[in-house]
Amino acid sequence: MKIVKIIAIVLLVAFVGIQFVHIDLNQSDSVPKTDFMLVNDVPNDINNKLQVSCYDCHSNNTKYPWYNKVQPVAWFLEDHIKEGKAELNFNEWDDYSNRRKNSKLKSIINQIENGEMPLDSYTLIHRNARLSKSEKKSLIEFISDLKEILNN
Repeated sequence: MKIVKIIAIVLLVAFVGIQFVHIDLNQSDSVPKTDFMLVNDVPNDINNKLQVSCYDCHSNNTKYPWYNKVQPVAWFLEDHIKEGKAELNFNEWDDYSNRRKNSKLKSIINQIENGEMPLDSYTLIHRNARLSKSEKKSLIEFISDLKEILNN
């Protein structure tokens, strides 16, 4: 029983200790000229849905929830954000080559169709980020149109 108490105390001290380890936040005060929304003629409904469902992980400006202040949750979120930005960063859209843009648009369509994006772990808490069937259809149509424009 004494060992259990020691282990519990050590774990508690470790948990409290990691609360003082902070991460660099993915936040910016400006929207670059290369941003997807600025470069493309994005309708308001599509713009709003992309902002709510995609931009937290796929841009340089994340709107952090209150629980981001609790470790190890902040590390978990930061890892997802880094992975998301490495895969696609909407703020750097116009810096991508046409070939890469085409590939990203195709990937976005496939992931929306397959229900892979936005992540279930994200929509579990951010219910407004979920995509209805009509929102999926609108997004896919818009992105398909962009892809067609890009290929012409």
